[in-house]
Amino acid sequence: MKLMRVGEAGREKPALLDADGKIRDLSAHVADIGGEAITPAGLAKIAALDPKSLPELSPGRIGACVAGTGKFICIGLNYSDHAAETGATVPPEPVIFMKATSAIVGPNDNVQIPRGSEKTDWEVELGVVIGKTAKYVSEAEALDYVAGYCVSNDVSERAFQTERSGQWTKGKSCDTFGPIGPWLVTKDEVGNPQDLGMWLKVNGQTMQDGSTKTMVYGVAFVVSYLSQFMSLQPGDVISTGTPPGVGMGMKPPRFLKDGDVVELGIDGLGTQKQLFEADR
Repeated sequence: MKLMRVGEAGREKPALLDADGKIRDLSAHVADIGGEAITPAGLAKIAALDPKSLPELSPGRIGACVAGTGKFICIGLNYSDHAAETGATVPPEPVIFMKATSAIVGPNDNVQIPRGSEKTDWEVELGVVIGKTAKYVSEAEALDYVAGYCVSNDVSERAFQTERSGQWTKGKSCDTFGPIGPWLVTKDEVGNPQDLGMWLKVNGQTMQDGSTKTMVYGVAFVVSYLSQFMSLQPGDVISTGTPPGVGMGMKPPRFLKDGDVVELGIDGLGTQKQLFEADR
């Protein structure tokens, strides 16, 4: 299934995209796409519905694909070729950092370049949405705790991230720096998460063209690993790292400016398009 949230910010309706590309209203059956609705029982309830019996919604603004996210966890340097382009070495264990949930926006919402920004950058990433509480789970069982997957743009301000002392979170958490969606695609429809093509363009020019095949630490390992340190809850999102082609890795480096347009997508998970604008 392709689940989504449609409507103006703060008033989104839960919906699904049917086989004909029509948006169907789920609000009579679930409160939102998040929490109980994306547990195994909640997804089974939605899957049992006849999409044609649901009211059709007019296309409009698409919100973030999951509501009520408690934790937005990111994995750094998780593609060996991306680590190389940034001059870093592949870490012996996953690099974990947090992105503030206040950064979350819809996939096509405008992204604000924060005041004082010098180096706002892009990162297409596979997002993993947790569907049931995971604590001390094994790698073999880890995917049982995944509700589905989504496109994530881990927008980053590199000067804030690496040149202002402290940890990475401050360069990752600016308002609007977390577009996710357009859909939460359930894991049964995605199949193998380690075989998905992914791409990103800036002003129509391809910058990233990679695949989840080159992840250092795959989805199952990451979910298991994180669950050793913290419980993962339904609606939590894990952004799993980016392939090469980020602005920081270019020679000379290239960063986003007011008026730039970024488009990105992952096979089977849909596409995003954002206008970057200075936050005045």
